[in-house]
Amino acid sequence: MALVAPFLLYPIFLINVLCFALFACAFNLMMGFAGLLSFGHAAFFGGSAYVTAYAAKAWGWPAELSILAGLVTGGGLGVVFGWISIRRQGIYFGMVTMALAQLVYFAALQAKFTGGEDGIQGVPQRSALPMLDLTDNRVMYFYALAVFLAGFAVIYRTVHSPFGHVLRAIRENEGRAISLGYDVPRFKLLAFALSGALSGLAGGLKAIALQIATLTDVEFTMSGEVVLMTLVGGVATLTGPVVGAAVVVAMLTYLAAFGVWVKALQGIIFIACVLAFRRGIVGEIAAMLERSRQT
Repeated sequence: MALVAPFLLYPIFLINVLCFALFACAFNLMMGFAGLLSFGHAAFFGGSAYVTAYAAKAWGWPAELSILAGLVTGGGLGVVFGWISIRRQGIYFGMVTMALAQLVYFAALQAKFTGGEDGIQGVPQRSALPMLDLTDNRVMYFYALAVFLAGFAVIYRTVHSPFGHVLRAIRENEGRAISLGYDVPRFKLLAFALSGALSGLAGGLKAIALQIATLTDVEFTMSGEVVLMTLVGGVATLTGPVVGAAVVVAMLTYLAAFGVWVKALQGIIFIACVLAFRRGIVGEIAAMLERSRQT
């Protein structure tokens, strides 16, 4: 399906879906598997998008190095955010992450290299591999697909590793994980860093693929969007965030004709999904298949 998709649908739309799908999967690694609800993931996504865009445009770096710079930026921000926020739990944890993300937003608004409200536009699409013409939308799609699959493979391996099982244990019963001798703060910090790095990878890919980095990428609403994608698709499922990202991006794209009513329609659809699919779309489908196997 992924190989055929760009010949049936608009490649730019599909690229957008891939970028946000990777972002949602990175967020789900923290929320779904570690039980850490962050309201500040836009800082990783948007901050890395700015760094990637600036590296490609001002320094002339190829796309691969620029995206790598975004990944490192996201991971670094993840370490800083995690070191500060894991000292708190519950809603206090979420509020700390939101406050830190707002600091990044105002830094992006005021810094000279970010272009203020105009952002960084016209980001060059130049690959280190001469045979890749990233200005071709279909080539760019397959490039984005390769980056997405690489990031998804890292998430898949992490979830099924001993580290991933420890994250699940922390999510289910943090006190018991501590009593078993696990250094819970260290595991939380590692989860934060990994999630931040993968979110940065998504942000860097988006900056190269769409040739722009703006304040929209780092706004609080972006943190809300990724929470919405994860909840709609299915928390603690590997493919749920991908489905959720496709649904949300499709709504924002194809309901744009409704203007200011887009958010209202999005809210109605979200409420319907929460009431009808409490485990998310993928979670409900998995539960139905499990019930059918048992009967």
